[in-house]
Amino acid sequence: GIPVVARTINIFAEALPGAEIVVVLPEEHIAMWKNLAARFDVAVHKCVAGGAERFHSVKAGIEALSEDVTSIAVHDGVRALVSKRLIIRAALAIEENDAVIPVIEVVDSYRRVEQGGSTILPRSELRIVQTPQIFKSSILRKAYTQEFDQAFTDDASVVEAMGIKITLVDGERTNIKLTTPEDMEWAEWLLQRER
Repeated sequence: GIPVVARTINIFAEALPGAEIVVVLPEEHIAMWKNLAARFDVAVHKCVAGGAERFHSVKAGIEALSEDVTSIAVHDGVRALVSKRLIIRAALAIEENDAVIPVIEVVDSYRRVEQGGSTILPRSELRIVQTPQIFKSSILRKAYTQEFDQAFTDDASVVEAMGIKITLVDGERTNIKLTTPEDMEWAEWLLQRER
């Protein structure tokens, strides 16, 4: 009954009252989003155009924030089932750390595919990375002055390239990325269960 991005915005507004919220979209989607958002009860937010890669989009979002922001959370708009509890847990952890990311333990087995075969990866050494990823503002702003590198898969990897330690906090299995029709069905079930 509400657009995915609107739900995400509202959860952040409830978890972090007064926080600046910036939504980064492809430029050609901004007018459509503003039209859609006007039809729903969506918390106050700014909209900016993204770039060719996630790196460029996050950089645009950072630049849209005011200079007095002390920490910055970067979140996937399609992770609309993120809980206020997880957002607050990560926000509290950033008070004592420079960079905080939520992760969950893997339950599947993984193999590294190599030329001529594959090898098993120890499950105990792996974690699934989620968002919101939260950083001290000065660190994230500096990290995004680097040149783009294909090795940057998320914001933590950009910050880590500067030698900053990443602190892990517990994520949530229900903090899923809504990318496939099956994800949407799973999300509907989770929301019905929550009600």
